[in-house]
This record gives sequence, C-alpha cells and structure tokens, in this order.
Amino acid sequence: MSSGTGAASAPAPDPHDSPPAPDAPASARPARKSSMFSSLKVRNYRLFFMGQVVSNIGTWMQRIAQDWLVLSLTGSSAAVGITTALQFLPMLLFGLYGGVLVDRLRKRPTLLVTQTSMALTAIALAVLTLTGQVQVWHVYVAAFAVGLATVVDNPARQSFVSELVGPGQLQNAVSLNSANFQSARLVGPAVAGLLITGVGTGYAFLFNGLSFIAPLTGLLLMRARELHVVERAPRGKGQLRAGVRYVTGRPELIWPIVLVGFVGTFAFNFPVYLSAFADDVFHAGAGAYSMFNTLMAVGSVAGALLAARRGTARLRLLIMAAMAFGALEILAATTPTLWMFALLMVPLGLFGMTVNVTTNTSIQMSTDPAMRGRVMALYMMVFLGGSPVGAPIVGWITDTYGARIGLAAGGAVAVLAAAVIGLILARVGNLRLSVGWHRGHPRVRFVPREQQEALAPAA
Repeated sequence: MSSGTGAASAPAPDPHDSPPAPDAPASARPARKSSMFSSLKVRNYRLFFMGQVVSNIGTWMQRIAQDWLVLSLTGSSAAVGITTALQFLPMLLFGLYGGVLVDRLRKRPTLLVTQTSMALTAIALAVLTLTGQVQVWHVYVAAFAVGLATVVDNPARQSFVSELVGPGQLQNAVSLNSANFQSARLVGPAVAGLLITGVGTGYAFLFNGLSFIAPLTGLLLMRARELHVVERAPRGKGQLRAGVRYVTGRPELIWPIVLVGFVGTFAFNFPVYLSAFADDVFHAGAGAYSMFNTLMAVGSVAGALLAARRGTARLRLLIMAAMAFGALEILAATTPTLWMFALLMVPLGLFGMTVNVTTNTSIQMSTDPAMRGRVMALYMMVFLGGSPVGAPIVGWITDTYGARIGLAAGGAVAVLAAAVIGLILARVGNLRLSVGWHRGHPRVRFVPREQQEALAPAA
C-alpha cells in the first residue's frame, strides 16, 4: 500500500526487489490470486515449511511441558507467570536490536545458529528433568535463553520468507506459515499431554530438542542460487533510530502496527478471557477451556488457509477483519449458553488470524528489504509484547466487573481502534466514504476523492 491516492489498495510489489524476467519462475511474478498451496511449488520454501511442521509441534509440546513442570515444582501459578514473562522479556528489551542484526546478516546462517541454540536448550532441560536434577531456576534460565534466541530468530524467519518465495508468493507463504503454526497447536498439546502422563515431562523437552533436526536439515538442503537476493544493510551508527524513523514516517507501516498493538494488548488475551468463562461463567472446568482453545485453533487454521488463496494483502481487509473480530467478542460476551459461546470461537479464530496474516504480509510488502528485519522486529515486539502487558489490565477488569464485561471491553477496544485507524488511513490516502447500492444491495466503501467528485451529479 502506498501512502498516496491508492491507500486502500493492495501494496505494490516491492520496488527494491529486482523485476522478474519474462521467463522467471512463478514465485517471482506477482499475482492477484493463487492456489491455496502455490508457494509449496518452490523447492526452498517447501523444505522450510516441512521443517517447521515438525518443529512447531515440538514448540507447542515444550510450552505445555514447561508450564506443567514449573507448576509441579512450585505449586505456584505465579511461578508459571514468571516463566512466561522471562521468555517474552528479551523481545521487549532487545527486539529492535535483534532487527538491526538481522538486517546486517545473511538469514540462512543466522537461522542455523538460532535454531541450534534453541535445540540445545531443550535438550539440556530434558537431561536435567530425566535425571531428576531439575530445579525451577533451571527452567527460568532455559526460558530466558529461548527468549534471547527468539530476539533474532523471529525477525529472521519472518523476513527470510520473502527470500524463499519472492514478492509474488509472499501472501500465500505467510498464510501457510500461520496455518502450519496453528495446526501444530492442535497436535502438540495433545501429544505433550500423552507424554507427560505416560512417560514424564522430560520426554516432551527431548522431543522438542530433536524436532529441530527437521528445520536444520531443510536449511542445509536449500539451494542458495534459488534464493531471492536481498540487499543487506551495512554496519553503521544510528541504524536503530533509522529503523524507527522509517516506520513512523510511513502511514502504511505505523498504523497497522498501532492497530495490532491495541488488538494484541486488549482483545487477544484469551488465556484470561476463556479461563474465566470456563470457570466463573459456565462452571465447566478445564475441559471447556480446552475445547474453547481447540475450536479457536480450528478457526485460525481456516483463516490462514483462506488468506493463502488471496494474492494481495489489502489494508481495508485488515480494518474490516479487526472490526469483525471485535464485534464477535462483544457478541460472545452476551451469549447465554456454553455451546453458543463455544461455536463463536471458530469465527473468532478465523478473523483473528486474518488480522495477523494481513498485517504481516502488508508490512513485509511495503518495506524496503534492507529495512525488513528492523520493521519485522518492531512488529513482533508490539504483537508479542502486547499480551503480557495487557494481561494484568484485562485480568483486573475481568476480576472486578466479571468475564462478560472484560471480554466485551476487549472487543470494544478492537472495534474502536480499527474504526479510528481506518479513518486515518482513508484521510492519508485521500479517500472518502461512499454509500450506495450495488446489484440491489447496500454497499459502503472508501473510494478516491477524485473518483467520487467525478461521479457526483453537476449542480
């Protein structure tokens, strides 16, 4: 998306990437529509995707096992919260510095280092647990170590996708990555539960450590000559400030990040909302909480796959999806029965994933490749850091006024933020609201101001 007249249209292919030749592969040619799995035709991306399938399952297994181990060692939910905070803290403190490093370094060797470090951390935790030597401070250190690796690994993986598939398949590849992660969310916790109850927590850590063999093998088997060459940023002073100035000076970057910040901080705190509904509203216990999460994951997978069919990432879709997401939360807050609430988890997951994928893709496609690591680091810092910051706030609202008020308040923030930012983007793009009829149905949309004035009847 440009910041000029076409602010509501899809972003153009990145002008900093070399234009594709007539005989260039399909991945290098931008396309408005694509098949659901078109980016998997690219060999390098296929290797990356298959490695992530295995690794993501291990990641979800470790999340469950880590929380359960801390709870078993301490009997304290606060200790579980400390573990989560330690894992997110490095991203909040050093996320932008990680983006600077990613812009300077080659992505594939960088990922080999970060993925190896996370594998070794998981295996060390597995050995300590299986030998009965583990203490809670070991888990704290491991969580912080994984967080440090994530500071570089996250923006490197996000920006590496564009090198794998090029601008033409970026929307499809980002969507499939999201579907991959959410599908693992359906499998990983279930497998972790079986391992923990059957043979012990340590084997879940061991599986996660060994699961990194898959992405590491995929990275090693990639053909370097088939990667899309991206200019790396040279070493220099002030690159962190330059990255922040770059984002704040571009409405098509800063406002989607601001929107995700509001939505992620107040509307995406589902551990708080769903546990409160399961326990305090419907009095159904852990089984209902698990069902709510599973149904939301199903919707998230569906949303990611639908996004994979789209060839572009329009910011007006982002605004509409964020408003629909918030409105569904408000509706869910008023539902009288457990089953009505549970069924709404599917569309909530779908629209929530649409917000995530559309933001990710539009930001990457609107960013200079030399700045992409810093921009994606800022995006991930806002997105991942929002939930831990917002959790105490929405938790206090939920405890004080009830789960229904808490969820409705989160949804209202999402709707309001989407409406305000939509109007800001429309103003920046010189657009006006057009209300009319189309094939017998009312239609509300933003159109270029010049177009509306040309269509208006003469006085």
